[in-house]
Amino acid sequence: MPKRILEGVVTSDKGDKSITVRVERTFLHPVMKKTVRRSKKYHAHDEANAYKTGETARIVECAPKSKTKTWEALPKEGAAS
Repeated sequence: MPKRILEGVVTSDKGDKSITVRVERTFLHPVMKKTVRRSKKYHAHDEANAYKTGETARIVECAPKSKTKTWEALPKEGAAS
């Protein structure tokens, strides 16, 4: 099964090699037929400490790294590996 990739805004980069990413989704309300926005925060592993608060990050599922971290930050686009 392919790994999910989500995109969101980094809300915290305080931890070492850790970031918190807020992922927003939109859907149509089943009764009101109005667009509703919901967001959820994910803790992700950022090996290079590359992301800072306010930046857009892409995260991918991975095996658990800690109690809360089950996502990894993908390297920044255009960054040298």
